[in-house]
Amino acid sequence: MNTLDLKQELIDRISRIDDVDFLNAIKTILDGKKKESFIKLTNDQEKELLKASEEGKKGIFIPQTEMDKKVEVWLTRK
Repeated sequence: MNTLDLKQELIDRISRIDDVDFLNAIKTILDGKKKESFIKLTNDQEKELLKASEEGKKGIFIPQTEMDKKVEVWLTRK
């Protein structure tokens, strides 16, 4: 079954549902998916990500294992 067929089947099945709670549950699932697809960033956050991307391209970065160790230290501080 291709994407278009699957969408049409879901539309047909949803159109026959009269249970408001069930429809709200479906809406919650769809809303959750929408939120995962897009994150609104502030201008400062966007600038920071662009800066980090440029640094990464230049080889200026911390290996993940080293960053994991730093995070572990931060999390264990009181």
